Amino acid sequence: MSTAPTGNARRLIAVVVLVPVVAALALWAFAWPAARTAPRDLPLGVAGPAAATAQVEKRLAEHAGAFEIHRYPDQAAARDAIEDRTVYGAVVVTPSGPVLLTASAASPVVAQLLQQAVAAPAAAQGTPVRTVDVVATPAADPRGAALNASVLPLALAGLAAGALVTFTGLRGTRAVAVLVAASALVGAVAAGVADSWLGAFTGDWWAEAGVLGLSVLAVSGAVAGLAALLGTAGVGVVAGTVMLFGNPWSGAASAPQTLPEPVGTIGQWLPPGASTTLIRSVAYFEGAGATGPALTLAWWGALGLGAVLLGNALKERKKDVEPVIERELAPVG
Repeated sequence: MSTAPTGNARRLIAVVVLVPVVAALALWAFAWPAARTAPRDLPLGVAGPAAATAQVEKRLAEHAGAFEIHRYPDQAAARDAIEDRTVYGAVVVTPSGPVLLTASAASPVVAQLLQQAVAAPAAAQGTPVRTVDVVATPAADPRGAALNASVLPLALAGLAAGALVTFTGLRGTRAVAVLVAASALVGAVAAGVADSWLGAFTGDWWAEAGVLGLSVLAVSGAVAGLAALLGTAGVGVVAGTVMLFGNPWSGAASAPQTLPEPVGTIGQWLPPGASTTLIRSVAYFEGAGATGPALTLAWWGALGLGAVLLGNALKERKKDVEPVIERELAPVG
């Protein structure tokens, strides 16, 4: 009696059930953080004499859990903190009135949130607040759309490079060389588009190219490395992780501190989130705050390439062992 119809029915049921589950997971991963975007312990400075800033801190405290307050003696110190990426903005109390310092380059969404939380209520009470954009997005891309749009293409480039190396059978040092060369080339092309052509990035061109290339290498190395250890299933594992969780949890459209926890933190451990933060630092803040995300991407790339070499070594060892076993098991005489 044939079992083929039964097997086909089971596969059909599995597909029918699996597709809605994957769709629901994708909707949750993308829609939930987007629908719950709000400041959560967002680093915000308050500058000025303690007696003068007490009222400002009291108003900010009304937004329970929204802000993490950093105190500075004057406006210059607050500006330095913004440029060092310690805070996203600052409220400065001056003799001529309060001033709101923002950094739209760090996140246009956060800059808008700060205006809504600080400037708008004060203006409604008859106290106008002057807003100064300390580190502004470039005039060619005032909404920061180019950086937000770059996250997915970089991830796709990494996935494609890792998958091609896997499916073309490249292994060992050849695979590593191809991954590094492809990532470097993608980084140069991406910097040429975003900086030289669009004018959306304004940092050092070579640093931007290096960061963009490292972003691709982190993903491509992970794909090829896990595939070298687990087989082609490794490609799917990394692709699913990067596409379902890395992209929507990257904070590219807002900031990590505006995403629900632990999404904001987990997103910074994955290549898309780390690359977004690193690109912002290099493209707009002269490298300030780049150490953490750079180390994250470097670890992803190093572990991925190491796994490629390890997987190749294990396969070579298996090839060497199999003939010995066959000889030992061969009948004598």
